[in-house]
Amino acid sequence: MKEYIKILLAFLRVGLFTFGGGYAIIPVVERELINKRAWVTMDEVLDFYTVSQIMPGMIGVNLSLFIGNKQKGPFAGFLAAMGFILPGVTIISVVALFISNFADLPLVNHAFAGIRIAVAALILDTVLKLVKGVFKEVKTLLIYIFVFLISALPSGLLPGMVASPAFLVAISGLAGLVFFRNRQA
Repeated sequence: MKEYIKILLAFLRVGLFTFGGGYAIIPVVERELINKRAWVTMDEVLDFYTVSQIMPGMIGVNLSLFIGNKQKGPFAGFLAAMGFILPGVTIISVVALFISNFADLPLVNHAFAGIRIAVAALILDTVLKLVKGVFKEVKTLLIYIFVFLISALPSGLLPGMVASPAFLVAISGLAGLVFFRNRQA
């Protein structure tokens, strides 16, 4: 029972200190779950994150489910997800009660501008860490360049193909199978 409580409390912290979603969760997960508790490695987080991106729902919730499940099974995954969600839902509910009264105040608009900058800095930090962790070989860089070019092209240049995330992930998976099929795991 103590382990379940530890998981719930850890993900309450992750949920409380994650602002922005998406990539913004990775620095908090790194601090709380990799460095502080050693529950997962960065490679595991990147794998879980990758799968979380292509699943329906919020990335942070999916990532929490995976990590909690890895620690102590499905119930721990559920507790991790609830722990991640609860702080955000609470904060959003409180803000929603009062935002209409304060949304037009210059002070609030300036604060939100600063928060957006902080979230952008967290995302950039995460991207730099991802680059260091992923681009260990020329093959991975080639896959990245190929997928980036497909995603950056206007959809009119690729008749019949829209560079949707699912399409890009599928193309990347196929390229990984071709490039890395003979490598030992």
